[in-house]
Amino acid sequence: MGDKTFKIRVVDNTEAYTALMKTLFNFDQIKALLARNDFSMRFDGMHGVSGPYATKIFVQELGLGQSSLMRCEVLPDFGGGHPDPNLTYAADLVESMGIIEPKPDAPDFAAACDGDADRNMILGKNFFVTPSDSVAIIVAQAKRIPYLSGGISGAARSMPTSAALDNVCKQLGLECFETPTGWKFFGNLLDADKIAICGEESFGTGSNHVREKDGLWAVLAWLQILADVNKDKAEGHAVSIEQIVREHWTQYGRNYYQRYDYEGLETEQAKQVFSQIDAFMSEWTQTEG
Repeated sequence: MGDKTFKIRVVDNTEAYTALMKTLFNFDQIKALLARNDFSMRFDGMHGVSGPYATKIFVQELGLGQSSLMRCEVLPDFGGGHPDPNLTYAADLVESMGIIEPKPDAPDFAAACDGDADRNMILGKNFFVTPSDSVAIIVAQAKRIPYLSGGISGAARSMPTSAALDNVCKQLGLECFETPTGWKFFGNLLDADKIAICGEESFGTGSNHVREKDGLWAVLAWLQILADVNKDKAEGHAVSIEQIVREHWTQYGRNYYQRYDYEGLETEQAKQVFSQIDAFMSEWTQTEG
């Protein structure tokens, strides 16, 4: 092939991602929130790839103490855990936030990302934000996020996700799309500029800054909302995650949603589950008929 010289350029993804986030959010405002005496935060990287990004953004850029990060060392086996940011697999974080047993000294805000950092879980002190409510609230509060402050084209949710987003879009006069399960359907809407924000009940949330779900983006979106809500609040009077969610329910209504995950079932047990579902479907079909 002859003598050829090739140049290799090493790119620091954390630098590139952080630079992008700085164009989307007001880092000075978020930094001021994290510096308040009446606000504390915890982040769980679940030993996935979000760890270096969380360290760069939360510690180096926003001034959060390293002790506020947990499981942010990237490990090939995720430390033997399951890197799924939900109430089951982020048990240590959930327990520390007082979700199971209320804790008066729990942090004010917490979040977790999964192994490849595309999904997220949002928690408040003694309070869990469902993924269905999370995407709805981000849309409702989008004007507090700098790059979305001029308005958004629309929003979308997957079919299994609750209709909380529909309620918001209806009140705000936004087009709302319901898609089959699968992020590719959101991608089509993002490409067509039909939507700016989308989410699913499996803890995935994204926007038009990238054609994918982005867990750290969702965490920063919540921090931006909290920072803007509290920018004029005196120390000791910070508005909490729970207050924001409950005020949202008052304005837009509350949608109750429950998800059940069945893992490692024996064949006979799985058949019983589906038999019960078939029986319910038959009953519902007769009722509707």
